[in-house]
Order: sequence, then C-alpha cells, then structure tokens
Amino acid sequence: MTDSFERNGAVLQSRWPEVWARLLAEDDASLGAELVEGLQSTLKINGIQLTSRHDRVAEARLQAASLPTDSAVLHLYGTGLGDVQRVLLEGGTAARLQVHILNGALFSLVLKLTEQVSWLSDPRVELGYASDGAEIQLPFFALPAELELADESNARIRDRLVSEVHIDFNNREFDPRAPYILQRLEESFALVSTDHDVAELFGSRQGEEIYVIGTGPSLEHHFEKLRVVRGQALRPLFICVDTAYRPLIAQGIQPDIVVTIDHKISERHLPAADSACVRLVYLPMSDPQVLLAWEGERYVGFSPSPVYAQLRQRIQRGVLSAGGSVIHPAVDLAVRMGASDVTLFGVDFAYPMDKSHAGWGDGELGAPVEQARQWVLDGHGQRVKTQLNFRRYLGELERYIEAHPHVRFFNSSRSGAMIAGTDFNEAFSQ
Repeated sequence: MTDSFERNGAVLQSRWPEVWARLLAEDDASLGAELVEGLQSTLKINGIQLTSRHDRVAEARLQAASLPTDSAVLHLYGTGLGDVQRVLLEGGTAARLQVHILNGALFSLVLKLTEQVSWLSDPRVELGYASDGAEIQLPFFALPAELELADESNARIRDRLVSEVHIDFNNREFDPRAPYILQRLEESFALVSTDHDVAELFGSRQGEEIYVIGTGPSLEHHFEKLRVVRGQALRPLFICVDTAYRPLIAQGIQPDIVVTIDHKISERHLPAADSACVRLVYLPMSDPQVLLAWEGERYVGFSPSPVYAQLRQRIQRGVLSAGGSVIHPAVDLAVRMGASDVTLFGVDFAYPMDKSHAGWGDGELGAPVEQARQWVLDGHGQRVKTQLNFRRYLGELERYIEAHPHVRFFNSSRSGAMIAGTDFNEAFSQ
C-alpha cells in the first residue's frame, strides 16, 4: 500500500467507512492506465485522458466556473484527480460539495497514486457513489472523461447526466418559431380542428392489460406469440408505434391503435391500405397526407412541447407525455386509457443481436449498428450497443414509470436495455 493510499484511506475510513469498504473491493488493476506527460502530467484510462496534461488548474477553474456561486449545495460527478474539488473549495464557491463517484476502480487507483487528503478532509465535502441516488442532483458539473469511463453500476446516472448536459442541443430542432414547424402546424390545422380528441380514449380501458409495441430488434422474437394472442377473443389491447406498424402487418398482426408524432413519418411507414379497423393517434406535426389517407378513425393530441403552445391556446385537446421518442406518448396513452398492466415489446433502446430495428434494414430508421459507440446494460446485466439518443429515451421512460407507481410495467425481453421499474413478463421474456 502506498503512503498516499494510507493517508487518503485514513480520512475515508473516518468519514465514510462504507464508501471506503467498497473502494477496497474495487479492481483497479484491470484499468488500462498510463501516465501522460506534458507541461504537467495526468492519467490516461483505457485511452481516455482524465484531465489536461498542460494546465490542470486552469482547466479546473474553467469547469468550476460553470457552476452557480449562490447554491447551498454543488454536485460534482466524477472524482478526477481532485482538481475541481480543490478549486471549488479554495475559492469558497461551495457552501457544501457533494462528490459522486462514477467509477470506483478509477477513484481507487487515483487514491493510490496521488494525495487527495486536502479535499477529502474538508468538512464541506460529502462523498458517495453516484449509483446511490435514483436521480441526478442539480446544480452539477460532470467531469467529461468520467462520463465516458463510468462503470456499470453508475451507468444509469451517467445516462441521465449526459441527457441533461445535451438538453439544449437536443431541443435545437424544436424551435417553435422555425419556418418548417409553423408551416406544418398551419397545414394540419384543419384536421386538428375536426378529428377526434385523444382524450375521448382516456379511461376507456380501466384495469385492463395493454401491450405497447416498439420497433426494437427483440420484437422479432415475439411475432408468433403476438399473433396467437391477437386471435383470442379476450386479449390485451395492442398499441404500436408508427415504425412497428408495417412489420406487424407483414406478420399478420393488426394493432388496435397506432401512435405517430414525427413529421418525417410517411406512407412508407404507415401504409393506409386495410387500415379501416385501426385507430390512429397523432400529434399535429404529423404529415397531413398520411393522415388524410388513413382509413380508420383519427385522434389528435398535443404534447407539453413549446412547439404546440400556441395551438393549445386555440384548440383544446388531450395531452400525451413526451420524452423524445414515440414510445413515450404510446406508453402514456396506455396509462391514460386506464391500464393496470403495461407490457412492452420491442422497447430495446439498444442494438441487441447487432440489429437496429425489427422488420427494417440496418440504418433505414436511423443510425446503423456500425455507428453505435455507446452501451447500456441489458436484462442479463451485460453491455449491449446503443447510441446517445436511445440512452436519453430510456432515462425519460424510467422517470415516467417511477412517476406512475399504480401501474405495473413489464418488459417482454432481456436482450434490450434493462428498464428500471419494470419486471419481466415471463410468458415472453428470454
């Protein structure tokens, strides 16, 4: 044991004995660590440089400056080499500083190599694993390197941090003043004014089970069973997202309701032929030509998005939850209809089996598998490929599930992302 590890450990043992016990059990020897020299030195972990190698303090000051100076508590996600902690404490910025460990093995290694006593012993500091909290805390700064290096136990919090950091970037295409948005809302106004209100469906399936069907690759495992269930006289209601409609129809499975929200969805995704018995639930950004061609009943709703703010003032329609993906309003529709149990199919938020979607070619509905650079844990606790926006959608669905404890949520597959708050439907899950 190094001298620095003994000194750091003495403070940790005194202040946070449970954290210290967990750190002692971490396997820091498995990290691919190397020293990187510049004007100063830093560590590179698995090819990712932990801090600046030229002026760590200047970098830390820049990072610390993003935090407000009047908050009672500041949150730092990631431990780094202790630079940001020291800057925040020395400058008096932090009345209280909560440090959240994102990679226990990495922090254990840093404790062995460098002195961290100055900030660990500061009475304003609290220390814990990020995974000990169910939700991220504001205001925060997340060390960029450790958003990439977060370990499995802290992956869910990492995903929510990344989503929060990217929120302005993600919302850039939903500026309610954008010409294409204004044009589409004007084009769809006549339909929005005359079609059924989605609120007419609310409460119509009290206490029932509803299947919500996405387009993730795992859906292909369930076509046969879904076809059998669909043929039963007494069965759950089938709600599917727009891109799942064509693959389901091709398998002889007709959903009861299709949900669509995206202005890019075309007749290619929602062929109107033989749709007379299928209800279509849509938001006003949907393509009016697709809506007009639909043979079944149409129901329109809004989302809380600023895109619909003015329209909501002109017309009263039911509101469905938003979370970035069509799966969110589809799930919310099931809940608002009164479902006691919701089973999710093809809601993978990942690329299991190295596929992007069920019933579509790789890359037809978004980024191909080869561009997947991120990961989430699947239902077996193993890493599975994904992308950033899928991780964001996953986090929003988990928040929704947590906010609706009166509904039981089930996942039909273990091969996609593990969804917190769901159990596995043993009749389907593999």
